[in-house]
Amino acid sequence: MTDTLLSADIQLIQRILPHRYPFLLVDKVVDIDGTQSARGIKNVTMNEPHFQGHFPGMPIMPGVTIVEAMAQTAAVMVGTALDMADKEMKVYFMAIDGCKFRRKVIPGDVLEMHLTTLRGKPGGKVWKFAGKATVNGEMAAEAEFSAMMELPAA
Repeated sequence: MTDTLLSADIQLIQRILPHRYPFLLVDKVVDIDGTQSARGIKNVTMNEPHFQGHFPGMPIMPGVTIVEAMAQTAAVMVGTALDMADKEMKVYFMAIDGCKFRRKVIPGDVLEMHLTTLRGKPGGKVWKFAGKATVNGEMAAEAEFSAMMELPAA
């Protein structure tokens, strides 16, 4: 672990990620340890558009959006560590492996995404991450996923 852990508030996140409402799924990223690990935070609220249909009268955050929130956390971690703010970095899924869902995520929950880098290095295009999403310390989802980082030409 580095001596100083970094963090990214919503303003910095929007300077790194191209995502916007309704598909920006991380509110804050903290405990960023270079490109090695980070913890993303998503405050789940009833006014998110997917709750209108998933499911009426029983709102549950779709599993795919939980995985996407983990991926966005990983992209912010790498983007923060590599000083990619305002540089139009793009990130694309390549694979999702061993994905498991363990508990429902509902409005009012605070979803924490714990990410670690399994493979990847500054300047590299292909990265692999392990992610765990928790609510109050209880496992909600876990997955390993690979992504391609499209970095702007220097």
